[in-house]
Amino acid sequence: MRWARWIFLLLVAGIVASILHYTLPQRDIVRITGTEIIRADLSGWNRMFYARSDTGNAEGTNRDLRLINTTRPDGRVSVFRNEDTGFGWPPYFKLDSSDLHAEATDLTSTSANPQWVAITHYGWRFRALSIYPNAVSIRAVDGPDDKPFPWSNIIILVLLAVAIFALWRLWERFEDRVIDPIVDWVLVRWAKLKDRVRGR
Repeated sequence: MRWARWIFLLLVAGIVASILHYTLPQRDIVRITGTEIIRADLSGWNRMFYARSDTGNAEGTNRDLRLINTTRPDGRVSVFRNEDTGFGWPPYFKLDSSDLHAEATDLTSTSANPQWVAITHYGWRFRALSIYPNAVSIRAVDGPDDKPFPWSNIIILVLLAVAIFALWRLWERFEDRVIDPIVDWVLVRWAKLKDRVRGR
C-alpha cells in the first residue's frame, strides 16, 4: 500500500509543479518582428488557458486577440498573446494590454538592426491547441546575452515554502491537540468494550 501513497504524492507534486511553471513569471530575450490582432474563438479546449476579456468588455466565446511576434537569438520564432489578466488568476493585475501593444509595436526591429527586449510572460505555447504565453511586460535590453536573474520567482517560491511549512506545523499541532486525544479515547473505549464482551 506504500507504493499507492507514493504515486498519489508524486501526482500531487506534479500538478503543483505544473501550476507553478504555468503561473510564475518567465523572461525571454527576443527581437520583436511584428504585432497583430486576430479574431479568436475561445470556446473549445483552449478556453481555460486564456484570461478573461479586457476590463470593461463583455465576456464572449470569441474576441480580438493581440499577438506579439518575436524571434529568439537562435533564430526560432515565438508568439506571445497580450491580454489583460484583471483581478483574476494568475494575480498579475495587468490592465494595460493596449499600452503594452503600443510598446511592442514601437520596439519592432529587423534582423539587420536588431533591438533586443526582455519579455516577461507566463503560460505555455501549444501549437496544436493555439495556446500562447501571455506577455506581462516588455523592456529593452543591451543584447541577446542579457539574462536577468529571476528574483521574483525566488521570492515567490520562498514565501510559498514558508506558507507550506507554517500550514504543516499548524496541522501537526492540531493533530496533537485534537485528533490524537480523540483517537486515544476511541481506542480505550473499544478496548473496554472488547473486554466486557469477552468477560460475558
